[in-house]
Amino acid sequence: MEKPANIVGRDRQWRTVERFLFEGGQTDGPLRLGLVSGRRRTGKTQLLTAACEAVGGLYTACVQDEGDRAARARFTAAMTEHAGLGTVLRGEPESWDRLLRAVLETAARTASAGSPGLVVIDEFPYAMAHAPQLPSLIQHLYDDSQNGRAPGGRLVLCGSALSVMHSLLSGTKPLRGRAMLDMRLSALDYREAARLWGIRDPDVALRMHACVGGIPGYRPLMASVPATVADFDPWVVENLLAVDVGVFTRTEVDYLLREDPRITARAVYYDVLSAVAAGAHTPSKIGAAIGRDNNAVRYPIDVLESAGYLTKTHDLLRSRKPVITVSDPVIRFDRLITAPYLGQLQLGRAEQVWRATAPTFRSNILGPHFEELAREWVRRFAPDELGRPEGLGEVGFASVQDHSGRAKHEIDVIALDGRRVRLLGEAKATLARRGLPDLERLDGIRGLLEREGYDTSETVIALFSTTGFTSDLEQTAAARPDLELVDLDRLYQGAS
Repeated sequence: MEKPANIVGRDRQWRTVERFLFEGGQTDGPLRLGLVSGRRRTGKTQLLTAACEAVGGLYTACVQDEGDRAARARFTAAMTEHAGLGTVLRGEPESWDRLLRAVLETAARTASAGSPGLVVIDEFPYAMAHAPQLPSLIQHLYDDSQNGRAPGGRLVLCGSALSVMHSLLSGTKPLRGRAMLDMRLSALDYREAARLWGIRDPDVALRMHACVGGIPGYRPLMASVPATVADFDPWVVENLLAVDVGVFTRTEVDYLLREDPRITARAVYYDVLSAVAAGAHTPSKIGAAIGRDNNAVRYPIDVLESAGYLTKTHDLLRSRKPVITVSDPVIRFDRLITAPYLGQLQLGRAEQVWRATAPTFRSNILGPHFEELAREWVRRFAPDELGRPEGLGEVGFASVQDHSGRAKHEIDVIALDGRRVRLLGEAKATLARRGLPDLERLDGIRGLLEREGYDTSETVIALFSTTGFTSDLEQTAAARPDLELVDLDRLYQGAS
């Protein structure tokens, strides 16, 4: 089963779907159940419709706020159309129990030669809203199929409401222990995102990724793509800050929050996201920023984390308190750039707003984002590019105390394997080039860690820069095998 050329990346996911469909060689055996989830616009539908096309499978999508009868009628129409029987429904649609069995039988009859019958139900949580019995019905169908009393084939449930999808297999829920596939589709990595957009300039690719991340669904909504840094500012103004277009970030974030049925009073969730984007990284600081009690913000934080919009990480050397950050670049951009100036944007003053927020973009968005991409490079690409195929351990950030100097040093990038420090790095998106003082600082931190009992005998020192390095640092790197200089070209190696 060959992956279509129009799907960028997703090689691992495509192979996983292929194994789900064909592994074991039993295309007519008992039912196999799969779940695919991911936030809006991650490419779930593109991946699953391509799989259906490859094997002659049946794809149907549920509709938000549609009543149960209308949902069953839509399901029936998709099934009969797939079977070549037309789409006209006469009379009352069948019950879900009968429909599920009928759709698997239809898929088995219409599958391509040598392929199993495949049924994909997209946006499954929409159907569950009016038919909460669906998971139990699928459980009975699955169990009957294992005993030869119901059709076989492959059934994939897909959805963007992450909390609903993830709960389907939790605790004592009916489908727990029955899904062979549980795929959580995340954003493309930054190199794949550059290929998706067709961007060859790594400086432009970094700025784009800092704004919209690796979400494939944004690409078809934008008529143009910036080719140079000079094109970038007009692109932001005409797309992300234009109130009348579909990718206006305030509209997009509102859609994202609506996907989770737990988020009803959205004002507090907006406030929490704004506080975190502005630098409040603990529950107490978030509560103080929005005028609420520490405990009052814990539930919204947990909801936003489970929905994939906030991330909790830990200092790898001092892991007592989690650090909360906004994980979705579009939400971060909206909270820092769009939301504070919404009134001005609605008056058509997007260019003026973008000029005024340039310092915020560079310091609060581009800088932290570059640090995160540096960590991603260490996590994802450095093992192969540095000749460490076994990996470099856990990758993150850290801080170390210099007791003699009474100072605390922040470490942008660290890879830790037990007590072995595999890599120490600093990542800066500043106008100044990185030089020898940056190397001396990291060498000093390595000495501090060694005195604290960490093994630094094979530590790689890595300096990441958006503007390059001074000539004396480059000369030093040529003579030091433990020193790696990573500029934007190297960070995006193989992106074109």
